[in-house]
Amino acid sequence: MLICPVCREDIAKIEKTYKCPNNHCFDVHKSGYVNLLPSNKMNSKLPGDNKLMVEARRSFLKNGYYNCLLLELKKIINRINPEAILDSGCGEGYYTSGIYSENRRIFGVDISKTAVNYASRENNRIIYSVGSVFNLPIMDSSIDLVMSIFAPYSGAEFLRVLKKNGHMLMVIPGADHLIELKNVIYERPYENTTKGYDLDGFIFKGKTEINKKIQLDNKADIDNLFKMTPYYYRTKKEDYEKIAELDFLETTINFEILIYEGM
Repeated sequence: MLICPVCREDIAKIEKTYKCPNNHCFDVHKSGYVNLLPSNKMNSKLPGDNKLMVEARRSFLKNGYYNCLLLELKKIINRINPEAILDSGCGEGYYTSGIYSENRRIFGVDISKTAVNYASRENNRIIYSVGSVFNLPIMDSSIDLVMSIFAPYSGAEFLRVLKKNGHMLMVIPGADHLIELKNVIYERPYENTTKGYDLDGFIFKGKTEINKKIQLDNKADIDNLFKMTPYYYRTKKEDYEKIAELDFLETTINFEILIYEGM
């Protein structure tokens, strides 16, 4: 179900190499993933989330703070009951691995080599590849369900890889997500907003919202939460020091799980 990123032909795995009919070859990394991102499609030397962000997110998520989101995703997926799932923008694979079951084929794609390396070491039964969500290395009409969790939206590509009447699950931050964290950093914190739920080529089927408080009682978890968000990269040194001084933080987590069906 993977395709060559150069000529878009099907590729087959032969021992430790993926190869297409035109002899384009892609070696499988020792951790299990395959790099299907051509160098001419890279916008930097190491595109995607860097090691600092990936390791912060990995450390934070393994402590279970977002487990409520994973459990809700599993419930929805079990109701849809897809055979083939693509996690587009899978990151380090927390949700990809969390929804794994032996009776499903699961694929994870992310542009960050660092993130995919961690993901493939976590579960080598999932087919992970480095690739762009805007040029997915996945066959046409081969996927029953696409997941896009806090990841870039690529509607045309999602519709291309989805089977007829396939589904998409998109997770976005709700209005109050991490509002107390933002209160610490900013004088005038802002709520998250959405422009509406209608998307070309998709039928909006409904929304599930999660809104609860989490308590972080140590500096490491607070620091990891901050570093896994975009706020860290937009924050002045003196504002970051406000976070570094905290020993305890209670903050809201607010997720919207949006369910779509392809037309």
